[in-house]
Amino acid sequence: MGYFAVAIALGIAARSAGIGAGQAALTSLLINASAGEYAGFALIAANASYIEVALMEAVANARYLLMSASLSQKLDTRTKWWERLLLGFTVTDEIFGVSVAVEGRLSPYFTFGTFIVATAGWTSGTFVGAVLGNVLPVRLLSALAVGLYGMFISVFVPEAKKNKVVACLVAISFAASYAFEKIPYIRDISSGIRIIVLTVIISLGAAIFFPIKDEKDENDENGRRDVKETKEAVENDA
Repeated sequence: MGYFAVAIALGIAARSAGIGAGQAALTSLLINASAGEYAGFALIAANASYIEVALMEAVANARYLLMSASLSQKLDTRTKWWERLLLGFTVTDEIFGVSVAVEGRLSPYFTFGTFIVATAGWTSGTFVGAVLGNVLPVRLLSALAVGLYGMFISVFVPEAKKNKVVACLVAISFAASYAFEKIPYIRDISSGIRIIVLTVIISLGAAIFFPIKDEKDENDENGRRDVKETKEAVENDA
């Protein structure tokens, strides 16, 4: 429902740029990025060149490189190369959120299933927006859009409740994002670039100060502890 409501507004923007409903829906099916599509439609409406559109799309969607790299670390080593490519295509902010929250190793088919549900709402919403967007009540669109925020909240709140470090990082992210919106000069930078900078800085800081041990490290540490305890027991018996 959240995807559907937001996509209706996108469909309205597409129609304002002179793009038909079918073309707008196809665009949403092939480009899974709200900010990227909005920017693209705005540039098309302004008669921008192909190069300008391509550069803007690259900047607006660069954050998905970071998300895809992060998800690749959760995949089983037996995951096929074409499954990895398809997984990269499906990544959006929300899909990344629910995928990275999966306990243990991530099956790409979990993300594929999430993508099918999400893209159905995104594509159909764009089509409806291009056809009927201006007819629908504003209050209805606002009410449906709440579902998208609810989806974000449901992703990070459970983990934040279990892990104080995550809760602290979420709070820092909120505060830093708000500050970047208000600080002169920085607020003039595109939202895509700001997101990338914040993601790199905060995640790097978390990795340095609060590293997460993988299974191999934990097994090695447990093995060393067992050897030490056995050695101490032998010395005590002696």
